[in-house]
Amino acid sequence: MAQTNKLKIFNDPIYGFIGTPNELIFNLIAHPFFQRLRRISQMGLSFMVYPGAHHTRFHHALGSMHLMRLSIRVLRFKKVEITEEEETGLLIAILLHDIGHGPFSHALEHILVARTNHETISLNFMESLNQEFNGGLITAISIFKGEHPKRFLNQLVSSQLDMDRLDYLKRDSFYTGVTEGNISSERMITMLNVIDNCLVVEEKGIYSVEKFLMARRFMYWQVYLHKTSLVAEQLLVKVIKRAKYLLLNGTDLECSSTFLFFLKREDSSDFDNESLLLFSKLDDVDVLAALKSWQSHPDFILSKLSIMLLNRDLLQIKIKNKPIDEILISKKKTWVEANYGLKEEELNYFVFSGMISNQAYNAKKQNINILRKNGKLTDVAKASDHLNLKALSKTVTKYYVCYPKESV
Repeated sequence: MAQTNKLKIFNDPIYGFIGTPNELIFNLIAHPFFQRLRRISQMGLSFMVYPGAHHTRFHHALGSMHLMRLSIRVLRFKKVEITEEEETGLLIAILLHDIGHGPFSHALEHILVARTNHETISLNFMESLNQEFNGGLITAISIFKGEHPKRFLNQLVSSQLDMDRLDYLKRDSFYTGVTEGNISSERMITMLNVIDNCLVVEEKGIYSVEKFLMARRFMYWQVYLHKTSLVAEQLLVKVIKRAKYLLLNGTDLECSSTFLFFLKREDSSDFDNESLLLFSKLDDVDVLAALKSWQSHPDFILSKLSIMLLNRDLLQIKIKNKPIDEILISKKKTWVEANYGLKEEELNYFVFSGMISNQAYNAKKQNINILRKNGKLTDVAKASDHLNLKALSKTVTKYYVCYPKESV
């Protein structure tokens, strides 16, 4: 790939101008592996609910890198030692932290590449790029894997108050128009400090942290786990499973060769270099093009599900606070069997149930510590006078059922 000394500036609607700090980072952004993120939706199928939610992982990665530069500047001002090598490593680690996402981000996690999460694939991409850039990503990989001796470096990349979360909450709030998620990322960054090699928040920033945690709760229930987004993403999973089943049984499907490779891929397959290279060419476009082709496929299930997604004519979904009554599920399956003419083992494509859960704050894992004026550290849930903050530490579980609207 051609090298260049040109340093690009991106005009971001959230933060304004975002610059590339050095040539290595510029060349990483210009690399086809990273440019693919322009074609990966940040919020899966949430645009079916919030029409403005068409931003991509590319936007998010650049925004996270911008916030990381701010945090480095703040910590250095407070006499926290971060070397030039560590700075570059931090910026690369946060820039590439989501490079392993597949089409529609979390919607198809573990579906196209079974038992392998996007963090693992991100690491594979980083190791491949490290070879290509002559070891320039060694520090970034160490930070990303949590192996760097300075623990706070990894916490800036992956924790309950990292640059990833500080960007996606503010960004997703902006693009969806859900103002409850709008947080002051810059305010919280100015309150960061490092004590005993760990990231902490100074006491005067406690209310910003409270707002951040409340915003995260609102965004999960109102946006990320919105019932329409949920049923759309479940239908997309059903489409992929049906396509895999048809291919396994000898039915030809029209789609890109890249997409076909992963549809035919066996669960036990290793994610080798060939898989990584093909994955780097897979994006939302492959899936959408396949859906447009499959809507006229002779297989009723594949066709019906594809049409539902393309026309946003989705299944009915009900969300409850207690497990779904099996009698209701049985009744809906009987209707589908009679009206769609399906076999018993095929009914789950159109009638299914599941559960969703959310925990806005985990006080037992990488907790957020508040640095008191007397120098003592206190967990934010204990330091806060907000009565609801302790409740945010509890996991809230809800149950859903999906079935055809005609069966109502």
